[in-house]
Amino acid sequence: MAISQGDTLPDATLSYLGDDGPATLQLSDKTKDRKVVIFALPGAYTGVCSTAHVPSFIRTKDQFAEKGVDEIICISVNDPFVMKAWGEATGATAAGITMLGDAEAAFTKAMGRDFSAPPAGLIDRSKRYAMVVENGTVTLIHEEENPGMCEVSGGEALLDAM
Repeated sequence: MAISQGDTLPDATLSYLGDDGPATLQLSDKTKDRKVVIFALPGAYTGVCSTAHVPSFIRTKDQFAEKGVDEIICISVNDPFVMKAWGEATGATAAGITMLGDAEAAFTKAMGRDFSAPPAGLIDRSKRYAMVVENGTVTLIHEEENPGMCEVSGGEALLDAM
């Protein structure tokens, strides 16, 4: 069952590449007593993810901060090495967006938002969505009809709905 508005966000161990190599963190530590935007997407370096989704949150980061958002987090079913390189390549890291990997798709599956498209080489990937989470509760969530679209889950659309 997919997590909806009003539900508690499932906790997850996510990965990132720190100064000393791969590291993990608990998503609940990022959301406790904070207002965060989390957007998830099918994969690093893929078309719409790189050309539309990530750039939309780079463009709107300051506007989210004005609305009290403490942090913007991008989650993808990728390893921490890929997420670090992709964050640097897109400018997301320089913009202050936190890039986290869900390599085993555990968070994605707990959210009820996994899909597979074997012909494209995408197995257990995340559907495209964005949400606002306040103190661990999903207060707003927008999911695309298909992973190749970025309309309701982009930064501007989420801002307009807040």
